[in-house]
Amino acid sequence: MTERPSTPCGTAPLRLTLPTEADLGKFAASFARGLRPGDVVALSGRLGSGKTTFVRAVVRELHGADQSCSPSFTFRHRYDGDPPIEHIDFYRIDDPSELSELGLEEALDGSSIALIEWWRNAPDALPAQRYEIEIEGAGDEPRTLYLRPPQ
Repeated sequence: MTERPSTPCGTAPLRLTLPTEADLGKFAASFARGLRPGDVVALSGRLGSGKTTFVRAVVRELHGADQSCSPSFTFRHRYDGDPPIEHIDFYRIDDPSELSELGLEEALDGSSIALIEWWRNAPDALPAQRYEIEIEGAGDEPRTLYLRPPQ
Protein backbone atom coordinates (compact mmCIF):
# COMPACT_ATOMS: atom_id res chain seq x y z
CA MET A 1 0.00 0.00 0.00
CA THR A 2 1.44 3.38 -0.95
CA GLU A 3 1.35 6.08 1.62
CA ARG A 4 -0.55 9.16 0.68
CA PRO A 5 1.31 12.48 0.88
CA SER A 6 0.06 14.57 3.76
CA THR A 7 -1.66 17.88 3.28
CA PRO A 8 -0.24 21.01 4.89
CA CYS A 9 -2.46 20.47 7.90
CA GLY A 10 -1.37 16.96 8.75
CA THR A 11 -3.98 15.37 11.00
CA ALA A 12 -4.57 18.19 13.48
CA PRO A 13 -6.88 21.19 13.06
CA LEU A 14 -5.09 24.27 11.81
CA ARG A 15 -5.64 28.00 12.30
CA LEU A 16 -3.81 30.45 10.05
CA THR A 17 -3.86 34.21 9.68
CA LEU A 18 -3.35 35.19 6.05
CA PRO A 19 -2.66 38.92 5.61
CA THR A 20 -3.74 39.17 1.95
CA GLU A 21 -5.91 37.47 -0.64
CA ALA A 22 -2.67 36.47 -2.40
CA ASP A 23 -1.59 34.65 0.78
CA LEU A 24 -4.92 32.80 0.80
CA GLY A 25 -4.25 31.74 -2.78
CA LYS A 26 -0.74 30.57 -1.92
CA PHE A 27 -2.04 28.47 0.96
CA ALA A 28 -4.78 26.98 -1.26
CA ALA A 29 -2.21 26.05 -3.93
CA SER A 30 -0.02 24.35 -1.34
CA PHE A 31 -3.03 22.55 0.12
CA ALA A 32 -4.09 21.41 -3.37
CA ARG A 33 -0.89 19.46 -3.89
CA GLY A 34 -2.00 16.98 -1.21
CA LEU A 35 -5.51 16.44 -2.58
CA ARG A 36 -6.51 13.24 -4.37
CA PRO A 37 -9.64 11.98 -6.14
CA GLY A 38 -12.25 11.18 -3.51
CA ASP A 39 -11.30 14.11 -1.29
CA VAL A 40 -14.10 16.47 -0.33
CA VAL A 41 -13.32 20.03 0.77
CA ALA A 42 -16.20 21.86 2.48
CA LEU A 43 -15.73 25.65 2.41
CA SER A 44 -17.60 28.16 4.54
CA GLY A 45 -17.38 31.88 5.22
CA ARG A 46 -19.41 34.99 4.56
CA LEU A 47 -19.81 36.52 1.12
CA GLY A 48 -16.47 37.88 -0.07
CA SER A 49 -14.39 35.86 2.37
CA GLY A 50 -12.41 34.05 -0.31
CA LYS A 51 -14.12 30.70 -0.89
CA THR A 52 -14.08 31.06 -4.67
CA THR A 53 -10.55 32.50 -4.50
CA PHE A 54 -9.54 29.32 -2.67
CA VAL A 55 -11.20 27.15 -5.34
CA ARG A 56 -9.54 29.10 -8.17
CA ALA A 57 -6.12 28.60 -6.61
CA VAL A 58 -6.74 24.84 -6.24
CA VAL A 59 -7.89 24.53 -9.87
CA ARG A 60 -4.94 26.61 -11.11
CA GLU A 61 -2.46 24.55 -9.10
CA LEU A 62 -3.81 21.16 -10.20
CA HIS A 63 -4.77 21.99 -13.80
CA GLY A 64 -2.25 24.70 -14.67
CA ALA A 65 -4.92 27.26 -15.57
CA ASP A 66 -7.67 29.14 -13.80
CA GLN A 67 -10.77 27.86 -15.52
CA SER A 68 -12.98 28.26 -12.46
CA CYS A 69 -15.86 30.57 -11.83
CA SER A 70 -18.40 30.78 -9.06
CA PRO A 71 -21.17 28.23 -9.70
CA SER A 72 -23.69 30.14 -7.55
CA PHE A 73 -26.22 30.26 -10.38
CA THR A 74 -25.61 26.82 -11.88
CA PHE A 75 -24.76 25.07 -8.59
CA ARG A 76 -22.08 22.84 -10.12
CA HIS A 77 -19.12 22.99 -12.50
CA ARG A 78 -16.88 20.10 -13.44
CA TYR A 79 -13.32 20.88 -14.46
CA ASP A 80 -11.94 18.03 -16.52
CA GLY A 81 -8.29 17.33 -16.06
CA ASP A 82 -6.12 15.06 -14.04
CA PRO A 83 -7.62 14.87 -11.51
CA PRO A 84 -11.12 16.07 -12.35
CA ILE A 85 -12.47 18.71 -9.97
CA GLU A 86 -16.11 19.24 -9.03
CA HIS A 87 -16.91 22.79 -7.85
CA ILE A 88 -20.29 22.87 -6.13
CA ASP A 89 -22.04 25.80 -4.50
CA PHE A 90 -24.93 25.31 -2.05
CA TYR A 91 -25.51 29.07 -1.62
CA ARG A 92 -28.95 28.98 -3.21
CA ILE A 93 -30.02 25.72 -1.54
CA ASP A 94 -32.92 26.45 0.81
CA ASP A 95 -34.01 22.85 1.26
CA PRO A 96 -31.60 19.89 1.05
CA SER A 97 -34.19 18.02 -1.07
CA GLU A 98 -33.24 20.41 -3.90
CA LEU A 99 -29.91 18.58 -4.17
CA SER A 100 -31.47 15.62 -5.97
CA GLU A 101 -31.30 17.62 -9.21
CA LEU A 102 -27.58 18.40 -8.87
CA GLY A 103 -26.18 14.95 -9.59
CA LEU A 104 -24.37 15.08 -6.28
CA GLU A 105 -23.92 11.30 -6.20
CA GLU A 106 -21.83 11.52 -9.37
CA ALA A 107 -19.82 14.46 -8.04
CA LEU A 108 -19.01 12.56 -4.83
CA ASP A 109 -18.39 9.12 -6.38
CA GLY A 110 -14.67 9.20 -5.55
CA SER A 111 -13.40 9.83 -9.08
CA SER A 112 -12.80 13.55 -8.59
CA ILE A 113 -11.88 16.13 -5.97
CA ALA A 114 -15.01 17.90 -4.72
CA LEU A 115 -14.83 21.52 -3.54
CA ILE A 116 -18.12 22.61 -2.00
CA GLU A 117 -18.96 26.20 -1.06
CA TRP A 118 -21.73 27.02 1.46
CA TRP A 119 -21.80 23.36 2.51
CA ARG A 120 -23.60 24.17 5.76
CA ASN A 121 -26.79 24.71 3.75
CA ALA A 122 -26.95 20.90 3.35
CA PRO A 123 -24.38 19.31 5.69
CA ASP A 124 -25.94 15.85 5.61
CA ALA A 125 -25.35 15.66 1.85
CA LEU A 126 -21.59 15.41 2.37
CA PRO A 127 -19.56 12.44 3.52
CA ALA A 128 -18.34 12.54 7.11
CA GLN A 129 -14.76 12.18 5.83
CA ARG A 130 -14.07 15.66 4.55
CA TYR A 131 -11.85 18.67 5.01
CA GLU A 132 -13.71 21.60 6.53
CA ILE A 133 -12.32 25.04 5.85
CA GLU A 134 -13.84 28.16 7.36
CA ILE A 135 -12.59 31.55 6.21
CA GLU A 136 -13.18 34.68 8.28
CA GLY A 137 -12.62 38.20 6.97
CA ALA A 138 -13.55 39.91 3.72
CA GLY A 139 -12.46 42.70 1.42
CA ASP A 140 -9.00 44.03 2.28
CA GLU A 141 -9.07 42.47 5.77
CA PRO A 142 -6.68 39.68 6.67
CA ARG A 143 -8.24 36.23 6.53
CA THR A 144 -8.29 33.76 9.36
CA LEU A 145 -8.53 30.25 8.02
CA TYR A 146 -9.60 27.29 10.14
CA LEU A 147 -8.97 23.88 8.65
CA ARG A 148 -10.27 20.62 10.10
CA PRO A 149 -8.90 17.55 8.32
CA PRO A 150 -10.92 14.36 7.91
CA GLN A 151 -11.25 12.51 11.21
